[in-house]
Amino acid sequence: MITVIKLGGSLLSASALPACLDTVERYPGNILLVPGGGVFADQVRLAQRQWGFDDVAAHRMAILAMGQMALLFNSLKPDFALFDSVLKIISLPKVAVWSPDIDELDEAGIVPSWDITSDSLAAWLAGRVQADALLLVKSCSVDEGAALTDLQQGGVIDVGFVSFVAGAGYKTRVINKDRFLSIS
Repeated sequence: MITVIKLGGSLLSASALPACLDTVERYPGNILLVPGGGVFADQVRLAQRQWGFDDVAAHRMAILAMGQMALLFNSLKPDFALFDSVLKIISLPKVAVWSPDIDELDEAGIVPSWDITSDSLAAWLAGRVQADALLLVKSCSVDEGAALTDLQQGGVIDVGFVSFVAGAGYKTRVINKDRFLSIS
């Protein structure tokens, strides 16, 4: 069983990241861990407002922010393997952390826009690896019974997410970090 788990970058600010990584380690099956961009992506947004550079540059910088978080995850959990390309996943370890490759995402036609964040990229990855499940872990409050469109309108998930999971062959869940931490 392959589960893609996206840990929101805000978990770093909420100081819940180490506990969430421990939960990932205990989670059943093989895990592909997708980091949010967190404070690194926030800096990209601020710089774009200040300097007015285009969305293509901002998108690429935000992907690099995800890479920075992947390095942070790997530093906290050295046993978690790092990978940057779907093509490089030959033998799936228990937990692997994705540091997305900009060129691979460009080749896949991922539109450079703030409408597509690590949420949608996690959904794209889940589809590419034919995952069984996608789990988004958020630091904000999440109504687990809400439709994805309601979570989208509420700003819990990004604008592009619903289209990325439409027709997906995997189960999708969006949960709050406290709920995730209660999973044994």
